[in-house]
Amino acid sequence: MDFKNITVAGSGVLGYQIAFQTAYHGFKVTVYDINDDVLEKAKKKFTVLSEAYQHDLNATQEQLDITFKNLSYSSDLATAVKDADLLIEAVPEDPAIKTEFYHQLARVAPEKTVFATNSSTLLPSEFAEATGRPEKFVALHFANEIWKHNTGEVMRHSGTSQEVFDSVIQFAKAIGMVALPIHKEQPGYIVNSLLVPLLGAAVNLWIDEVSDIETIDKTWMVATGAPTGPFGILDVVGITTAYNINKMEAEETQDPLKIKAVEKLKTEYIDQGKLGVLSGEGFYKYPNPAYQDKDFLK
Repeated sequence: MDFKNITVAGSGVLGYQIAFQTAYHGFKVTVYDINDDVLEKAKKKFTVLSEAYQHDLNATQEQLDITFKNLSYSSDLATAVKDADLLIEAVPEDPAIKTEFYHQLARVAPEKTVFATNSSTLLPSEFAEATGRPEKFVALHFANEIWKHNTGEVMRHSGTSQEVFDSVIQFAKAIGMVALPIHKEQPGYIVNSLLVPLLGAAVNLWIDEVSDIETIDKTWMVATGAPTGPFGILDVVGITTAYNINKMEAEETQDPLKIKAVEKLKTEYIDQGKLGVLSGEGFYKYPNPAYQDKDFLK
């Protein structure tokens, strides 16, 4: 399979990054979203993103001009997918919204179009039937700031054809990702299957008063050579996300530590606007967090 024309459905946090990264690597990209106002906002975000590409990737003005020429926009789904070889879905992480989107998509997409979901928490098998083409459906998951954290986790479900799986892996490589094949469905893929338990263990140590935030991070950084400890990572992920994960676990398990964590994260962080890197403060203060200090690991 040769993918040339790509449609990205959804221009939110990851959708607009996926579209820009794909266009930057020479593909023709159509950005689809629910109305023209949302698409206008996406165009403004692309302008900001182009500055990050100059700073982080040393992108030239010529490369960026070509990238913008490769991008087109449509708020009509049938128009957006009429030539699509591959559609990457990045619509809100809500099963009902995704199911309805795939029902609409199945009615208007050409037979050749492969569908890929960027869902981070939902499994492709949940939507395979709604796509009307389960054999041409995979998950393709990216990390935030994909031009720097360039993982492309490609996860098949039991009905995905080998040809489609292999083709999406090749596509991920072609847009500058390190392609990571996942041969069976796994909630959290590889990255979050490894990361979530680490972050959860760190929060438990803190809540149980075994040690303090900086010591826990320092331990991880010294012992493994990691550039950031778990609480530094949580500031990047966002403390609201940590709160939501702990709240879900607290409701399921009634674990006193998780219940205490939910209360502490809410009252001492979220309610006070300490949401992580984006708000300028979380477990650390930004832009110069203590863990980046040259003496932190002493």
